[in-house]
Amino acid sequence: MKLTLLLGFLSLMACGQMVQVGAEQVNRYLPLLYKQKVAVVANPTSVIDGTHLVDSLLGMNVEVVKVFALEHGFRGKADAGEKVMDDRDEKTGLPIVSLYGSHRTPTAADLSDVDIVLFDVQDVGARFYTYISSMTYIMGACAENDVAMIVLDRPNPNGHYFDGPMNHLDKPSFIGLHDIPVVHGLTIGEYAQMVKGEGWMNTNKDLDLTVVPCANYDHNTRYTLPVDPSPNLRSMEAIYLYPSLCFFEGTNVSIGRGTDMPFEVVGAPWMTQGRTTFTPKSGFGAASPRFQNIECRGYNIAQFGAEFLGDRDEINLFWLLDAYSQCPDKDSFFERPDFFDTLAGGPQLREQIMAGKSEEEIRRAWRPELQAFGVLRAKYLLYPDFD
Repeated sequence: MKLTLLLGFLSLMACGQMVQVGAEQVNRYLPLLYKQKVAVVANPTSVIDGTHLVDSLLGMNVEVVKVFALEHGFRGKADAGEKVMDDRDEKTGLPIVSLYGSHRTPTAADLSDVDIVLFDVQDVGARFYTYISSMTYIMGACAENDVAMIVLDRPNPNGHYFDGPMNHLDKPSFIGLHDIPVVHGLTIGEYAQMVKGEGWMNTNKDLDLTVVPCANYDHNTRYTLPVDPSPNLRSMEAIYLYPSLCFFEGTNVSIGRGTDMPFEVVGAPWMTQGRTTFTPKSGFGAASPRFQNIECRGYNIAQFGAEFLGDRDEINLFWLLDAYSQCPDKDSFFERPDFFDTLAGGPQLREQIMAGKSEEEIRRAWRPELQAFGVLRAKYLLYPDFD
């Protein structure tokens, strides 16, 4: 058993009770679905005791009329960033309406035969993980079309802290929609409450929102995800490392896409330090990975993710600064500077790295805004906060 799985199990059992996600508390939301036409926002993480939520609802005679699919698709068959097409579910025959293809907001036509939208998707607590943006668009569309919305809450595996630069993009991005830090420290249900409470739905109409909270959970809980949340987050180590490593997506460094260690390694052909070598290959989750078929050298940091980041209250910038220092051609390091800035919420982090700022100097610039965000975040907590 991996260390993180053991620690997660012990943490969940520490108070003698297992965490129950919102979807498992059927008695709290099933009465709200009675005689209603329901659309479900779901993906492979939407399970109740190993059975998919949609299958469970149909078994309880809930009138599910359609499924809305987000990035990676309803059954998780789409690659990262790949457009998801409208389809029909082979198992249930339900129509699947893509919100990661030609449009990302449900249209009036999409909602014309819907009374309630039921949202149940596992988040990982990072600003650039697209599900919180999709949820925001869905909330706005439901408000505009007088459709109620229920969010079935799930624990945030990175919910024991908030950290990173705030989002200051001039134009909102799907991976940077709101003025929050990289790690927001909220469950998906708490985040929905913040979106509504702060008026982030881009509509003046009110939303009939219900959040079904988790039971036996607080922000000190270390929750091990029973289902991989996306194709390249295959372990708790990767999930803990994700907020620290995603910045590399805008650089000429590989973070293991196209290997069996995505978001667990850092490397490049030009790196000279580190004992780990790996060669990215094309495959599911990485159709055209950076440095495809080229050997990279660098670091395997899975153990660090398991033993340290799972308990720390900050993202780690060491590998980013270290890789930049090793790069022989500094002008080539930020291979996609605009994308790096989008991930970071603006150009400041890139400019600080290029100016040779230390990690402590960079962190010091974040602190005032993080303190202000902490006050805002506290307004929307559903659970006891971390120590």
